[in-house]
Amino acid sequence: MIAAMVLAAGRGARFDEQGENKLLAEFGGRPLIRRAVDAALGSRAAQTIVVTGWDHVRIAAALGDRPVTFAHNARHRSGMASSLQTGLTEAREADGVIVLLGDMPTIESPLLDRLIDAFETTGASAVIPVHEGRRGNPVLLGRAIFPRLAELRGDEGARRLLRELDHVVELDIGETVVLADVDTQRDLDRLRADQTKPTSSF
Repeated sequence: MIAAMVLAAGRGARFDEQGENKLLAEFGGRPLIRRAVDAALGSRAAQTIVVTGWDHVRIAAALGDRPVTFAHNARHRSGMASSLQTGLTEAREADGVIVLLGDMPTIESPLLDRLIDAFETTGASAVIPVHEGRRGNPVLLGRAIFPRLAELRGDEGARRLLRELDHVVELDIGETVVLADVDTQRDLDRLRADQTKPTSSF
């Protein structure tokens, strides 16, 4: 069983100095957080977990009645490590977890299914999408490394850990979507400008 974990706890202060939540900004007619969650729900993942923190009430409201499990990270100010660990408490039965960033609105369900397929057929400890040699997101983390994720601290994600692991599969996606996140308003504007271009189906 594979779970999908959508990280939506951070403030994203670089996006708007006035305190606007970037995950509620619209892209293609839907808030960023809703696009990430819909990608997870449309995939083969058996469970979708949304890790909230800052502005958690509005994040939950933006998702309406979507069938997700909310995991609130009261320590979200400490960084990404605590959000990963909070999400894992809701994925205790999972064989692996796909970690999606809430600010990557061009990720779609077929890509997640490709990660799941690669995980199932290779028995990898983790599966990472790459484009032109660069590792991107989302990543699929196998159950065997959950204890090591519990050791992370501060704003450290899984990047260093993934460099140290054996049997990590790099899946060449051939698309920039795995590198396209939204840190600033300019990033979002650029993605909106690219939206009219044809998209590939995975």
